[in-house]
Amino acid sequence: MLKAGIMGSTGYTGAELVRLLEGHPEVELTFVDSRSYDGLKFSDVYPNLRKKVDKVCRSVEVEDVPKDTDVVFCALPHRISQQKVLPLIKSGFRVVDFSADFRIHDGKIYEDWYNTEHLDHELLKMATYGLPEWHAESIVNAELVANPGCFPTSILLPLLPLVKDRLIKSDNIIIDSKTGVSGAGRNPSAVNVFSQVNENVKAYNIGGHRHTPEIEQELSIAAGEDLKVLFTPHLIPMDRGILSTIVLPAENLKRHDIEECYEKYYGHKPFIRILEDGKLPETKAVSGSNYCDIGFVIEPRSGNLVIVSAIDNLLKGSSSQAVQNMNIMFELEESTGIEATSMWP
Repeated sequence: MLKAGIMGSTGYTGAELVRLLEGHPEVELTFVDSRSYDGLKFSDVYPNLRKKVDKVCRSVEVEDVPKDTDVVFCALPHRISQQKVLPLIKSGFRVVDFSADFRIHDGKIYEDWYNTEHLDHELLKMATYGLPEWHAESIVNAELVANPGCFPTSILLPLLPLVKDRLIKSDNIIIDSKTGVSGAGRNPSAVNVFSQVNENVKAYNIGGHRHTPEIEQELSIAAGEDLKVLFTPHLIPMDRGILSTIVLPAENLKRHDIEECYEKYYGHKPFIRILEDGKLPETKAVSGSNYCDIGFVIEPRSGNLVIVSAIDNLLKGSSSQAVQNMNIMFELEESTGIEATSMWP
């Protein structure tokens, strides 16, 4: 049995991780760290886990982490996370980090976009970007896996095969993503208060969202050249889910060209579902699962390719993808513990 602990267990993504690991057949969950709920049973914070997870939350310092722990998940905000991750790595623990602190290879770009200093630029370069469908070979031996952001996961999975095989031009990519309110986190704020979210849809951070450099970094690596995108996120009044719509020139592509490309890269991947002609993804079809659904239309009047993807932002966009990374790190079956199908309705 693998022994796993969680730093920052009581946010939404941390709680989903607790739920998944408690049901994982190869994992023993050894500690659940929380400063806010120190001394409370986890099930008192999340009543859906009564009689399932009654562990007591503790504020755990790095020196308190049991030496026989195999992997530590760090589900803390950026800037705070690196303060925990650095001593964990130096102490010899393998880490899956949920924050943005180790996703961007260039420390200067990280500091510009996140307006904070990075404490270890060398470790930043060494971290493995944890998109399992693309970096499994590196993840196996990684000491530090940077779990991807939720928006980038929904965008990179449909775009990377087409960029890699040069089926599309690497410029003029326009991305519209819509996310549920859980993406704003658990702490109450003007962003997620019911009276301002209900019956309201809004765009935010047009061209300036902090996930932009992460998206551009991975697409640029695949393309072999610097690449820019125009990314616009929207907040919509639902609990969870991301729907991304990507528009770019079709460049005389035929449907079978794209289908063959997706089959080449994803035909053997358990959590990517390419939808047949005439069907498009929807968030309800992936809610509660680790699936990413991808569909597309070649629109003849405008000459554009329109790709749509859907994920659960808390799962494939965060916690179940982290478990998928852990499974690969420890050479378990990739889908172990995260096989659940989506909930409907």
